[in-house]
Amino acid sequence: MCVDNTPPPPGRLTRRGVLAGAAALAGTSAVLAGAAPEASATSAASLGSPGRGGDLVVEGGTLLDPLTGEVTEDAVVVIVGGVVRAAGPRGRLRARTPSGVPVLRAHGQWILPGLVDAHIHLNTAAEARDAVLKGATSARSGSTNFYQDVAVRELARQAPERAPRLRAAGIFVTPDLGDTILADPDLAPLARLREGVRSAEALRRVVEVNLARGADTIKTRVNERAGLPEQDPLVQVYDHEQLSTIVAAARRGGKGVLCHSYSEKGCHDAVTAGIRSLEHGAFVGERTLHEMRRRGTYFTPTLTAIAGLAESSDPVLAERGRTYLPVLKRAVLAAHELGVPLAAGTDSSGGTVDPIGREVELMHAAGLPSLDAIRTATTGAAKLLGFDSTAGRLARGFAGDVLVVDGDPLADLGVLSRPARVVRAGFSVPAA
Repeated sequence: MCVDNTPPPPGRLTRRGVLAGAAALAGTSAVLAGAAPEASATSAASLGSPGRGGDLVVEGGTLLDPLTGEVTEDAVVVIVGGVVRAAGPRGRLRARTPSGVPVLRAHGQWILPGLVDAHIHLNTAAEARDAVLKGATSARSGSTNFYQDVAVRELARQAPERAPRLRAAGIFVTPDLGDTILADPDLAPLARLREGVRSAEALRRVVEVNLARGADTIKTRVNERAGLPEQDPLVQVYDHEQLSTIVAAARRGGKGVLCHSYSEKGCHDAVTAGIRSLEHGAFVGERTLHEMRRRGTYFTPTLTAIAGLAESSDPVLAERGRTYLPVLKRAVLAAHELGVPLAAGTDSSGGTVDPIGREVELMHAAGLPSLDAIRTATTGAAKLLGFDSTAGRLARGFAGDVLVVDGDPLADLGVLSRPARVVRAGFSVPAA
């Protein structure tokens, strides 16, 4: 059975309702109301404008630039309106430091740009804030069930201290939508499909609805899930032709595709279909890695999630994690040595937000040098998300997102998982 070939309603007419519903699910309506009690006296037009960033001077710490590896002692970072206006040695910048601006003293500490989590599931305002507190000031959604990530993205625009700068993926393009079919009325016709979302028409419909609702990227799968004991992650659910249909539909909207994958054949089908990034990819093989390097396809291995399986109380999941983790680490090192671009992502979900610093540690444990591991959560992930002129560095014109840590991350990457202070768009974020 095919889906009726009718276009979804224009996003201009429907996104307000979808945003309102997603905001209610994510808990962002109350957050925004609390952040702006004067909103009742504010025009609707101004409510749609992004919130202004803060003014802050971070001074006295040792500044690390992940792009160059340069280390600057006794550094100063000047943030005005949420944007870095200057960063460098104190002596050179003293004259540029504005008076009357709050100062965050970082003497004896290290200063880095806020980290980027390239694969995370943020369903609530509380999870979004927790991600910031744990160091992820920018992120890419790995999908949500009811467009909560679209609402979280808006929360980040209006109140940046409460959520990471976000690329939203909308809903998962997967054979069985389950309750996600209720995320939008335009998905209702898919309920008639006995075999689920598999035909070209059905695949295009889900992508089109996502694009109409404002998704920044499209998430799909080629294999079953590793985190469900009743599923086999090596079983393929979409073939090359189906994946190509998804990629083509996304490209028509100017978007890329991230693809959940495990088996070598599945990884190869996904990469050759034209996906932007391969997620998980435990059994990705050398031929596929070469193809990824040729195409510039990113690898987001989500080592944190696979390591978490090994700690599961479910014996099937625990064995799966213990088996997959060393294989995935070897794949990560092989990818790095071949020049495949890597991006750090925790795959946090279910109400628990893992620190993105932990993923950096695991990248290092897989064999990456410390600086290269840090780059997977800064310059590398930022480029994947299209934030390469915004996030990943503390330089003039970049976002005023700062991580202050108690130690040299080049010597001990563990400090990234325990930030002493996080600054988001010039706002020093208080501890929970």
